[in-house]
Amino acid sequence: MLQLMVNWLVYSVFKLDPQIKWAQALNFFIYDSLKILLLLFILIFVIGVARTFLPQKKIGQWMGKRGVVGNFYAALFGAVTPFCSCSSIPIFFGFLEAGIPLGVTFSFLITSPLINEYLVILMLGFFGWKITVLYVASGMAIGIVSGLILGRMNLDKYLVLDIAEKIKGNHEEKVYTQFVQRLQFGWSESASITGKILVWVLVGVGVGAAIHNYVPPGMVEGIISKTGIFSVPIAVIIGVPMYGSCAAIVPIAVALFQKGFPLGTALSFMMAVAALSLPEAIMLRRAMHLRLIAIFFMVTTVAIIFTGYLFNFLQRILL
Repeated sequence: MLQLMVNWLVYSVFKLDPQIKWAQALNFFIYDSLKILLLLFILIFVIGVARTFLPQKKIGQWMGKRGVVGNFYAALFGAVTPFCSCSSIPIFFGFLEAGIPLGVTFSFLITSPLINEYLVILMLGFFGWKITVLYVASGMAIGIVSGLILGRMNLDKYLVLDIAEKIKGNHEEKVYTQFVQRLQFGWSESASITGKILVWVLVGVGVGAAIHNYVPPGMVEGIISKTGIFSVPIAVIIGVPMYGSCAAIVPIAVALFQKGFPLGTALSFMMAVAALSLPEAIMLRRAMHLRLIAIFFMVTTVAIIFTGYLFNFLQRILL
């Protein structure tokens, strides 16, 4: 419905030619901005209301003092949420605001765009159950291991001050006795966070719209086909600045594989596009200093590259 409304606005009200690239980019920008902002507001509102029932200290204790278990739960929750990297950020911010440890929240942020139900269905159709099962397992592993590594690097000091203070618990928790108060808190939190991240969302989606409409897919295939043993890291490096959901990039991964590219090269490109987009980095600037964003991208990139080489090694067994 939202897409139809945006199409009507851009192509009927503004009377722009749908074949023109900048008109397509404008359509993409308006649709994704509205979608992410609405999702941001609704999810933070729901999380805010839920937080009034679960005190932040208890949430932090439940997910933060169980080692691998906390990261596993976060990665599992990420796997069942059908969001791209940018759409996962609202929940990620909500987790941070709730005082959940940084490493645990990273496990969610990494896994959420890598694994979801529609991606699994697409992969079953294109690659079969063996590759799909291993992909899901590797996506979970990337989220859990990367979250554990990041969580042990004492990176809270690189968070923006107001969020860092909430994670440290340097604020007084309020007791809510009426449901109306819970709704008011959720609304206040949602409006506050949405307002703070609004500019970053618009900038990030704007960058994504430009990349989505002006970077030819054939250019990616041409570069990767000439890289030999370095195809996996180069595929990841090319994929990072691109923007799109993992499900949307599956057809490109399939096309690369069908052209004779190693399986791991194609899948690592898909993972990089899904989990490490430039618009995501821009939006994360609301909560993190640039050094933390760089460390997050670096750790996740290394994990994806390792997974790509693993798939290349196992290709003969899987096919």
